[in-house]
This record gives sequence, C-alpha cells and structure tokens, in this order.
Amino acid sequence: MPFPFDNTYARLPEAFFMAVDPTPVSAPKLIRLNHELAAELGLDVARLDSAEGVAILSGNQIAEGSVPIAMAYSGHQFGGFSPQLGDGRAILIGEVVGRDGVRRDIQLKGSGPTPFSRRGDGRSALGPVLREYLVSEAMAALGVPTTRALAAVVSGDQVYREGMTPGGVFTRVAQSHIRIGTFQWFAARQDHDNLRVLADHAIDRHDPEARDAENPYLALLEGVIRRQAELVAHWMQLGFIHGVMNTDNMSISGETIDYGPCAFLDIYHPAKKFSFIDQQGRYAFANQGPIAHWNLTRLAEALLPLLDDDQEKAVALAETALDAFPALHQNALQRRFTAKIGLEGGSASDWSLAETLLSAMDRGEADFTLVFRHLSDALETGNDEAVTSLFKQPETITAWLSVWRSRMQGIDKDDAIALMRRTNPIFIPRNHRIEAAIQAGNQGNFEPFHRLHKVLQHPFSEQPGFAEYEAAPTPEEVVPATFCGT
Repeated sequence: MPFPFDNTYARLPEAFFMAVDPTPVSAPKLIRLNHELAAELGLDVARLDSAEGVAILSGNQIAEGSVPIAMAYSGHQFGGFSPQLGDGRAILIGEVVGRDGVRRDIQLKGSGPTPFSRRGDGRSALGPVLREYLVSEAMAALGVPTTRALAAVVSGDQVYREGMTPGGVFTRVAQSHIRIGTFQWFAARQDHDNLRVLADHAIDRHDPEARDAENPYLALLEGVIRRQAELVAHWMQLGFIHGVMNTDNMSISGETIDYGPCAFLDIYHPAKKFSFIDQQGRYAFANQGPIAHWNLTRLAEALLPLLDDDQEKAVALAETALDAFPALHQNALQRRFTAKIGLEGGSASDWSLAETLLSAMDRGEADFTLVFRHLSDALETGNDEAVTSLFKQPETITAWLSVWRSRMQGIDKDDAIALMRRTNPIFIPRNHRIEAAIQAGNQGNFEPFHRLHKVLQHPFSEQPGFAEYEAAPTPEEVVPATFCGT
C-alpha cells in the first residue's frame, strides 16, 4: 500500500465526522511531491510519484485502507461564534505512523464538497495550494512547528472565485487536525460524553503524560497553553502574521495550521495586517499573543464540564491555567528577541533593548528581516552602514546602535554573531515572491514556484546564486492584502 493507514479518528463515534469520498477531477498533474517527507512517513515514494499516486493525491482514487471523512468542528470567526463549521473543502483520508513513531494525519484540501461545505464547491484555487506548500515548508525549514506539505496537484479544472481560475488539490500532513473548535463542537451541543471521548483521544495522541496527572483534562489544557504561548512567540520572532486566528484555525498539537491570508512583515509595523477580511485588525501582528490567549479561554470554557463536577471549582482551575499564558508568552518573546540581537537569556533589560529597536524600525520604516540579519554584519565588521542604510531616517537607529554596542562589550563576539545568524533568517517567503510564483503557476509555469521553494529550504544560509531573494520588495512589488481563497 502507498499509505500504511491506521485510522484512529475514523473509529471514534459518528458525531465526530461525516463519511465522504473525494470528488474526482478531470486531468490531475503533479506539481511537486515532497519526497523527503514521504520517506519520513514511511510511504512508498515511487508509487506516490506514479500515475496511481497522482490519482490518490488528487482524490480520483481512494487508496487501500483509506477511510475518507470530513471532520466536525465549530469556531469563533473574527469573534463571532459559528456552531457548525467542519471540513468544507478538506477530507481526511487516513493516519500513518512515521518512522519516528509519531502519528500523523493525511488530508486532501480542495477535494470536493462535503456535508459541511455550506453551498461551497469544496474546491481550492491553485493559488492557495501553491501558497500553503511554499509557506508551510518554509516554516518547517525555519524550525517552526507546522503542518507539512506532502503534495501539490493541479486539477485540470477551473474554479470560480473572483473569476475563473485554475484549481488544485493540496495534501496536508499534521500531527492531528483537532482544533479548539473541535472541542467547541461538543460543548455547544452539551454532548459531554463525546467531549470526554475527544479529550481522551487528544491526551493519548498529544499529551500521553497527562494521563497520569491528578487531573488529566487540566493537564491537557495546560499543555495546549504552553504550546501556543511558544508557537506564537516563534511566529513573531520571524515577522509572521497568521491572518486568521479563529478558534477553528488553532490546533491543539501546537502546530501552525491553515495558511490562508498569512504573510510575513516587510517594513515593521506592529499593527500590520494583510488579510483582506480583517478590516479591524483583530489579527494584526502585535495582537497575536492576546488573541491566542482569548482563543485558549474558549478552549477552557469548552473543557469546564471535564475539569470538575463543581462549576465554581472548574472555573477556578481554568482561570489559574489561563493566567499562566501571559508570562509564558512574554518569556518566550524575550528569549527569542534578545537572541535576535545577539544576547542569550532573555532578561528584562535586554528585552527593553530589543523593544527599542523595534520602535526605531517602526519610525524608520525599516525592513524587519533585513535589519535583524544585518546586525550580525555590523557586529562582525564594526561598520553600521549595513544597518543604518535600511532606515529612511538613519538617525532613528544610530543612538540605539551605540547603546547596543556598549551592551555587547564583554560578550564573545563570535558567539553573538553565530547566535544571530542561526536566529535571523536571510530568506523568508516574501509576499511578492509568493504572488509571482502564483501568477506564473496560474499560467502553467511552475519554475518560479520550484525555484522559490529551493531557496526557502535553507533560510539561514548564504546562497549567492539566489541573492535577489533576500531583497525587500520595491514599492511597486508590495503586496498590501492577502486572501483566504475559499
């Protein structure tokens, strides 16, 4: 079998999902298969790279052992609760246990309508397929916990969005697709029996040590809180904006999931947003920590019936767990951002130094990635021009550089440079580069996609042959807004 499936989620009660087969497409062609990931998962790479594999990865053929399902979940979308969402354009075809012993889901996105499609076509435009492949694999190379891209397929069909556009199917790999919204699905229906089944399944899959805790369900909540506090800090270290942090887009595994209107900062602005839908900036860059905390509060609310039979005690336990989030997230931010300026430890005074730099970057309209990367060059050469030249008003940064150099006295220079160069990438999925790859792909030219993917697999390394991918966009290249693609 190309996939050695062992489908635990499909063996849960019928309230968890709806059985549905993918809808075939007319002329599927493989754009890219992730050979390395397939091998890690113990899959038959040769068969996946064949006509049979393309048929499976496009939804035209159901693989042996597959039990295709659309998962049920609810969610708060931009603050408003939707009691029934579910997989409207995605079908979980099964689970595999990789060579590392970790269980992962295999899911097709854009594989046709499901009972949760809400009058949608269940398809994906090609653009979002290319975006998710590039960004999720770039995030993995950057060291961020993330869902992965196994394959991208062009369907041969057109889908209607703003107009007619080529369609595609994306194969996503995740440690699970259990979301905060999955718990909300059962909580909203007051189905406490299945809520417990879900929590037990989540503990077995993601927090097995919680089984031995005095209160396993509280330990589950605490584990999700820790993972999200660290994950969002990791995003912010890289200038990443998720764009649609609804509760149905937050995985309890602590992986980044659902790369819709996501983007990376060019010029640093804490209030920057890209999602065309997010008119009020709810999910702007600097709001991501507080929004994660808000979302985790919704998870805690859903779990209350399991935390304690006494409602008052359950609320107290949930509040204590949630109260830990701000410090966990702040400590992660301090550790990550002080490393970006060459200082280990994440002390409060060094965090203040990092914050002052961010403020200067905001005033000076400087590129987030380039400033941090070139700090190591300035430290190595003693010449500040590599940094000051990135600011529209160089005087906004010169005083900071003087204070920073004083702080670096007594720090081993080589160690600080090495720390910065393994913390600050050279190459990120620049929004204008992704858009260029999408536009070319829509015309049937996937060379820019493959070239950009190659660059992004080594984000911290100098790549002289790809130096143009380091550059910030020109004013004409700036991408002001991104879209979900649904």
